[in-house]
Amino acid sequence: MKIIYKILMITIGALIFSLGLNAFTIANSLAEGGFTGIAILLHYLYELPTGWVILILNIPLFFIARMFLGKEFLLYTIFGTVLVSVFIELTANVRLPTDDLLLAALYAGVTTGLGLGIIFRNGATTAGADIIARIMQKYFGVSLGQTIFAIDILVIATSALFLGNRIAMYSLVGLFITSRVIDFVQEGAYSAKAVIIISNQSKEITEKIINNLGRGTTLLQGRGGYTGNDKDVLLCVINRSEVVQIKNLVQSIDENAFVIVSDVREVLGEGFAK
Repeated sequence: MKIIYKILMITIGALIFSLGLNAFTIANSLAEGGFTGIAILLHYLYELPTGWVILILNIPLFFIARMFLGKEFLLYTIFGTVLVSVFIELTANVRLPTDDLLLAALYAGVTTGLGLGIIFRNGATTAGADIIARIMQKYFGVSLGQTIFAIDILVIATSALFLGNRIAMYSLVGLFITSRVIDFVQEGAYSAKAVIIISNQSKEITEKIINNLGRGTTLLQGRGGYTGNDKDVLLCVINRSEVVQIKNLVQSIDENAFVIVSDVREVLGEGFAK
């Protein structure tokens, strides 16, 4: 069932990405990063089919990835890349041109980012720069982000020579939105807050949190750096909507409590995402 679910989600992601690319990026003559950007530029210059060019460009990388990366990752990546190529051609006539290039860039960023995020979250990629980035990270210690960013900038800069600086600048806006949406999809919508409480009344605060908020807590052993005294450090993960409640609760018990509230990018487990 897990494999079927992944295949289904990769298919949905590939379709959303392809629709966004055709409806907003290509329809408004915007540029794109990576191997997709190269294929789009060749489409603009020579009217080559974008989907099939993406597939042809990635075939050599599949053989390289086979030697350096895992079999499961490679199979899912080939599946995702082929689907993207096919869907791009099937949705080639879906066009939503607009005179507002900023609006087009924003919609392109959201839709392509959503599609890619779903694909990445289910263990696949659309090959291209991502395979190169993974190899660079594995053997040369270069981060994924640095390699992908460098390739994207190179492709966008090349596109600017043919399409103009204005198109390139709007395209960079779309790329930024794409990256933010990818992060959001991969990290999950169940972002929360982590609360660290240092208090002499930690046991009473723990009971109140459990009884009033229904949240679990963890007591960690700590020691004051100045006094050297042992203290309990209370750790609790809550929803964003519960921040005010827990602060008021702590203050009602110990006004001198030391409270740290920080962002949690993703939470898995009881009470949050499974």
